[in-house]
Amino acid sequence: MRCSVLPDFCMLSSRVRLVPTTVRLVHSLIHSPSHSFMDLKTLLSSLNDFASLSFAESWDNVGLLVEPSPPHTVNTLFLTNDLTEEVMEEALQKKADFILSYHPPIFQPMKRVTWNTWKERLVVRALENRVAVYSPHTAYDAAPQGVNSWLAKGLGICTSRPIHPSRAPNHPGEGTHRVEFNISRTQDVDKVISTVQGISDVSVTSFSARTNGEEQTRISLNCSQQALMQVVAFLSQNRQLYQKTEILSLEKPLLLHTGMGRLCTLDESVSLATMIERIKRHLKLSHVRLALGVGRTLESPVKVVALCAGSGSGVLQGAEADLYLTGEMSHHNVLDAASQGINVILCEHSNTERGFLSDLRDMLSAHLENKINIIRSETDRDPLQVV
Repeated sequence: MRCSVLPDFCMLSSRVRLVPTTVRLVHSLIHSPSHSFMDLKTLLSSLNDFASLSFAESWDNVGLLVEPSPPHTVNTLFLTNDLTEEVMEEALQKKADFILSYHPPIFQPMKRVTWNTWKERLVVRALENRVAVYSPHTAYDAAPQGVNSWLAKGLGICTSRPIHPSRAPNHPGEGTHRVEFNISRTQDVDKVISTVQGISDVSVTSFSARTNGEEQTRISLNCSQQALMQVVAFLSQNRQLYQKTEILSLEKPLLLHTGMGRLCTLDESVSLATMIERIKRHLKLSHVRLALGVGRTLESPVKVVALCAGSGSGVLQGAEADLYLTGEMSHHNVLDAASQGINVILCEHSNTERGFLSDLRDMLSAHLENKINIIRSETDRDPLQVV
């Protein structure tokens, strides 16, 4: 899902009103004989290895949202697309001690935790019952094995790539910038190298170079943004020592299979009518909403599909395709796409996400080596239905 709201981090005050309730027994000493425990920190590290939270959008609120007082061990991980009060009740009945909710139940800032609103009550019940709450959200949207890749499985045999590729979390080498310059006089080389090596976050290499028939020494150094200021200051004070300076900004490389949305090219084109049936079957839906592109019919061929699970207006905008597939789009964005001859299929927001949880359960079981019990919610569902 993408969202235009920029969330602030939650501010939880000490004003917490606890109401009389039946608190289940802490079950950290009860476990299924077929599974062992995982320490919470170990589990969080493993989940980040599965899909790095660095892939999430900057506006998103991902990761551990509710943490019981340590130490906390996890025996049962409970999967849901949305954490509602009904789903929370199910999780407690099934003795979950870790809830992985695809959508973050805490998004807008909280100034208090009371019994007044349903999201505050979720936090109260989680803490009272020692249940951790975690949300991956757009990190799973971007991941190669994530929500959008699952959605693409319903199209048929195709090749796909992210519409908006993610960048690697780190630079390929040391530092964020590279500075290169030549030194003409051999006696100055040691002085320059010694000085720049004394600056923190700087790595230096040197090699011979010929410029205008003259043998010179080429200095190449990688450095951080902060170190760059010191390197430039040194060079500006010793201009007689160097020439032909270049300063390069090192970009983090794009990741080929990671990012928002997917642009899918089918091996063989099919009619729009056939594609509709494939999508309905994959999402287990009896109905979807369709906007025909101008000049298109149900028999028009579909070769390229641009898709985005959840709300796809921003991700899909400008993508060249025969069909846009997403959960929801604004009225005017649908009109814009249709005017360009692009068909649009809308399936309701979470209907394009929820089915991924079955695949996720299997992948996490393998990734975590079956060390904990993983179950999927049976009450989680899209709030909208066709009547």
